[in-house]
Amino acid sequence: MRAIRKEAIEAAEVIKDRLRIAPKAGIILGTGLGNLAKRLGDPRSLPYHEIPYFPPPTVASHAGQMTAGVLAGQQVAIMEGRLHFYEGYTLEQVTFPVRVFRALGAVAVIVTCACGGLNHQHERGDIIIIEDHINLMGVNPLIGPNDDALGPRFPDMCAPYDRDLLRLAESAALRHGIRAHRGVYAAMTGPSLETRAEYRMLRLLGADAIGMSTVPEVIVAVHAGLRVLGMGVITDLCLADALQPVKIEEIIAVANSAGPKLEQIIISVLAEAML
Repeated sequence: MRAIRKEAIEAAEVIKDRLRIAPKAGIILGTGLGNLAKRLGDPRSLPYHEIPYFPPPTVASHAGQMTAGVLAGQQVAIMEGRLHFYEGYTLEQVTFPVRVFRALGAVAVIVTCACGGLNHQHERGDIIIIEDHINLMGVNPLIGPNDDALGPRFPDMCAPYDRDLLRLAESAALRHGIRAHRGVYAAMTGPSLETRAEYRMLRLLGADAIGMSTVPEVIVAVHAGLRVLGMGVITDLCLADALQPVKIEEIIAVANSAGPKLEQIIISVLAEAML
């Protein structure tokens, strides 16, 4: 077993030394959502390959660096690009940045993603504020020996998404005229997209959106005692009876277009949250 706690502390020390930051929140940016880092005050960046134990992302739309600075009066550290299980990484590697956020002193994590919409009331470009999730990846990042210094053996998941942060996000969306919906996010491994039958199954299970990330990071964040806000952009409609082929370029384009709305919500939440 990797010495996760030791490695997270080592990585955090390098980040502190290079970026001179003590973030209150860590932010993970999903596909097509990389522009938030440009809104930081006093930004400093560090490529993942210069951070100990950080594997580089292989997805083209992910920059592969950590950028730190001030956003809405809060010190934050932003992951410009996440790691995915489908890239061949273990979930231990995928969730390692969350451990590093905790070692840096963060008390909250904001996780974003691009996702497919399963709810007929949602449209492309809408924001989903995640209130719960369904883990259909067939694995859990906490499998294996537990380090009690990192978190409990059996973390409770009755409310993995912080209710106060969720309410702040909803309020911000309403205030800024942004179409946003509370919803349930289902995670599958990918990288293939789902079949019509799988989309029907997911809807029957109560999922409003589907993606290939987010849930592992949230599980580890809860294990680490971090407050969690999860949000996504509905980039394509996964309606089984009206399904059309989709290209990754189209998904990225919708995420880029809707990105400013997500950024506005995040900034408003950070301005109001007591972290």
